[in-house]
Amino acid sequence: MLEETLATILGERPRVIAAGRTDAGVHASGQVVSFRTMSRLSPAALMRAANARLPDDIQVEWAAEMPPEFDARRSALRRRYRYTICNRRRRDFWQRRWSWHIGDPLDVLAMQAASDLLLGRRGFAAFVGQVAREPATRSTVRTVEQATWRAERGILLFDITADGFLRHMVRGIVGTLVWVGRGRLDAAGFGEIVASGDRRRAGPNAPPAGLMLVGVEYPERFTREDTEHDEDLCTQGGGDHTDLARDRRLQ
Repeated sequence: MLEETLATILGERPRVIAAGRTDAGVHASGQVVSFRTMSRLSPAALMRAANARLPDDIQVEWAAEMPPEFDARRSALRRRYRYTICNRRRRDFWQRRWSWHIGDPLDVLAMQAASDLLLGRRGFAAFVGQVAREPATRSTVRTVEQATWRAERGILLFDITADGFLRHMVRGIVGTLVWVGRGRLDAAGFGEIVASGDRRRAGPNAPPAGLMLVGVEYPERFTREDTEHDEDLCTQGGGDHTDLARDRRLQ
């Protein structure tokens, strides 16, 4: 959809490179994309034109011209995803599109103890979804720097940060951690599943609606500097958004 919109604005069809996975049903509040164009349209004008044409579930928050070597995916140092569980007896009507509703109690302390075993550099083959679609030569080793749970009035938030993620990796992890929360599995058993690399031993993928890409970190030389701020006319709204970085000097 973004490529089609840019093609209408620019008169050429750029190839959009996204920083992280957002499979069908997964959301993004911190997605970053990059592309190359010959257009001389300013980043601010491009952002306004894109937002005027994009559907209401996609919004561009910021745009800038970047150095030639910038690539939204390859230049990223780490990505952070958040998974949301609505852990209440009755489902929350307003959270239904953004969370997984689980009506029975979950032991968050046990889930955190198991999550601690994800930290460090290790293989995550036990949580890869659709293995047949992954290149046979692709490593399943990743470095997880953060894996934390917190509870806020019946809403459980799981934040995980790593240098990269495999297809369905976070959803596989969360689905297995819910086993821990329900007492079906203890932390030691979860650690054994991680070490086994066997997807058949892990839990099912958590539903996509609860997952959101919330941030991407880049080297300091690519750190954005906001030179133009949008004036708040009333109150600040929320929603999924995308940062655009384009390099018009590359053909």
